[in-house]
Amino acid sequence: MADFVEKTNVKTAVRELASPIADVATFDSIVQEVITDNPFGCVAWTEGGVTHQPVEKSREAYVAKIVYQDALAKTVGTNSGKYNSIAGFNAGAAALLASAPVSAAYGGTPVRDPGSETYSATLKCRDPNGEIFMVTFSRTRVSLTSYSDDGIRTKVETWADTIPALA
Repeated sequence: MADFVEKTNVKTAVRELASPIADVATFDSIVQEVITDNPFGCVAWTEGGVTHQPVEKSREAYVAKIVYQDALAKTVGTNSGKYNSIAGFNAGAAALLASAPVSAAYGGTPVRDPGSETYSATLKCRDPNGEIFMVTFSRTRVSLTSYSDDGIRTKVETWADTIPALA
């Protein structure tokens, strides 16, 4: 029988944030800064006849949380909605808050629970050395995956050190 032979040494690194990112606007500004400013020095590439930008968003998810409270502010129900864009997240949360039939079904008044909301965006980047790696942002961590060159981790870490929300 043939043996499996290791071809690459792919790594993952995670930075746990001291405090969750405050809100979706702050989260979005961090993600957009990476896409626009390209602080990791990524380069465009072509794969399968498709040209890719140096940094591109490959996935995103936003979860809005609503708590339904009775007249004494006691929680009588919860609801959440998962959206694949910030526009959908904002519109969906507004629709949940405004829905009288949903509020009636829970038997309470809807209140947004921003502290429980989650956001996630994955950026795909190509290093000048040819490696394609991912940086995933959430409210509580930044993950760097699919890299082997420690120089990539150093670039991402050096940049993250300059962003107060990523401390």
